[in-house]
Amino acid sequence: MQLIVDYDNFFLPADNLDKAKEFYQKKLGLETKFDFSDKGMTAFKVGDNEPAIILSNMPQATPTIWFKVDRVLDAYHTLMQKGVTFLSEPFEIMTGLAVEFNDPFGNKLGLTDYSKTPEGK
Repeated sequence: MQLIVDYDNFFLPADNLDKAKEFYQKKLGLETKFDFSDKGMTAFKVGDNEPAIILSNMPQATPTIWFKVDRVLDAYHTLMQKGVTFLSEPFEIMTGLAVEFNDPFGNKLGLTDYSKTPEGK
């Protein structure tokens, strides 16, 4: 059974979302996928790929890669049995559930599912 099925998103910190929009839109030519500046984040599409670059100005923002899984709870329990230490219990997001952990080198990774969307049900 393959646990990770795809990339989900790439999170990067940005202390100034207006400056980030200027750079990613005007200099890199990326299209906005969504803009939730009022919630501290904006996302940019890369080609026709579903995963996006999401920039966040939240104080706890760190570079993070999230992977898509079929069910976060199943993946969480499977990885816990393999010795992965999670940063929290799985938590709700707009599209489903998510959970984060660090790899042995301190890189932050996450898992997410789309259980709240028609695609994930």
